[in-house]
Amino acid sequence: MKNRTNALADRLERGARKLANLASALTTAEWESPLPRDGRKIGVVVHHVASVYPIEIQLAQTIASGKPVEGVTGDDIDIMNAGHAKENDAVTKEETIDLLRRNSAAAAAAIRALTDDQLDNAAPASLYSDAPVTTQFVLEDHAVRHSYHHRARIERTLKEKTR
Repeated sequence: MKNRTNALADRLERGARKLANLASALTTAEWESPLPRDGRKIGVVVHHVASVYPIEIQLAQTIASGKPVEGVTGDDIDIMNAGHAKENDAVTKEETIDLLRRNSAAAAAAIRALTDDQLDNAAPASLYSDAPVTTQFVLEDHAVRHSYHHRARIERTLKEKTR
């Protein structure tokens, strides 16, 4: 039975699809608008979500294999995100949506390849102060949640601009 992995993969795909639909409907001005308190352009944030699926899945697969995640901190993620923003400042909507679709499909397939036992594996993760966390937690906190989190921030920003 793959009910849990299928449910996780379905939630990831649903979130990615909703983010892709939102991104598709953005005007050029909206795509280029910075997010408050973040500073990154909306388009860069959508590209960020698309581009980190492989990393998020790799972290989960490490835990799934029973190995600890070492050397990854919140500061490292902030540095990675800042570098991504600089390197992708002029990213296009079309290439971003294509990347989002490809990487979310690959992430969902990787999740579906896991077993329930692997979802339940726990290992220390430096990103969580070396607390032992399960594969399912890592997936839900990163790959599955990511598109929902940023879509909500983008929608709030767009709503505030129309007031």
